Amino acid sequence: MSASDFDQFYAATAKRLVAAVYAATGDLTEAEDAVQEAYARAWQRWDRLTKDGDPTPWVRTVALRLAVSSWRRARNRMRAHVRHGPPADLPDLAPDRVALVHALRGLKPDQRTVVVLHHLLDLPIEQVARETGVSAGTVRTRLSRARKALGPHLRDAEAPAPRLCARPPKEVPTHG
Repeated sequence: MSASDFDQFYAATAKRLVAAVYAATGDLTEAEDAVQEAYARAWQRWDRLTKDGDPTPWVRTVALRLAVSSWRRARNRMRAHVRHGPPADLPDLAPDRVALVHALRGLKPDQRTVVVLHHLLDLPIEQVARETGVSAGTVRTRLSRARKALGPHLRDAEAPAPRLCARPPKEVPTHG
């Protein structure tokens, strides 16, 4: 595989991966940093990764692990931020996305990760299990608990709850 293959891979996958890691961490800067580092590591192993098949799961796993590690190191900094109030929401995010990210922040990291992988990235439970190193049953349990925890936060009496699916519904073409 060549440098242009890597460039194409990056262009096709980076934006979605940043969005997924951001949803898992709630911190856009950390998400961008983790994803950048994951792609740098992928570039160093590019021949081996592409020889083994699709490099996307490897890059995603590395990015999520880097983000979690960074989050753990930054925990004390976060506590200081809490004392001074939450950071301002990004102005270009839709209100339902802001609500979703806020709700995801309230989950345990393992629950947040499986929600992002399964619902936002549409990965099957078996792949989520492989990428997180747990059984499919554990993934289902984490998803169930996460959904219960998210439910009250994503329901607004005046507006529908934001969808967890990353893709909009497909439109059915009408003829005639």
